[in-house]
Amino acid sequence: MRERRVAQGAGRAQEFEAFVAGAAGRLLLAATLLTAEAPDANPRARRLLTLALGHTYARWHRLRGEDPYDCARQYLAVRFARTIWHRHRLLGRERPAPRGPLAGLNPQERLVLVLRMYEGVAEEQTAALLGLTADRVHTVCDRATSLVLHPVRASGPRTVNAKVAPS
Repeated sequence: MRERRVAQGAGRAQEFEAFVAGAAGRLLLAATLLTAEAPDANPRARRLLTLALGHTYARWHRLRGEDPYDCARQYLAVRFARTIWHRHRLLGRERPAPRGPLAGLNPQERLVLVLRMYEGVAEEQTAALLGLTADRVHTVCDRATSLVLHPVRASGPRTVNAKVAPS
């Protein structure tokens, strides 16, 4: 009996290792986009990925028929959303400014855009996952897409080349 459990545990570990080898890169990129960190310096994204993979491994034997990638992606999104909510409640805690390609978006816009455009999750599924209406998800996604495609440029001080007439 004990040998059978050991063999099942080894099989479970091998299956999970194969899953991580195939999915970790894409999940890390999704986490990096969510945290708006630079791809070469992304400690928050790596922590988020580690938590998502740990959660998926803990549920591995109960995922029968479910997609483990979907499980990891859902946990990644929910954990990011909770972390952002908690961070906004803590005042006075400074973080480095985001530098990634989605740095100009707020966290909700990044989350919706990554789920909808990068991960290809349907509007209704995204709405259910985030506790929003489908119309709200659509609006946020449209706005985020517009901001990424047409970023608002910071305007510096204007110089006016007007000649002053003598009085």
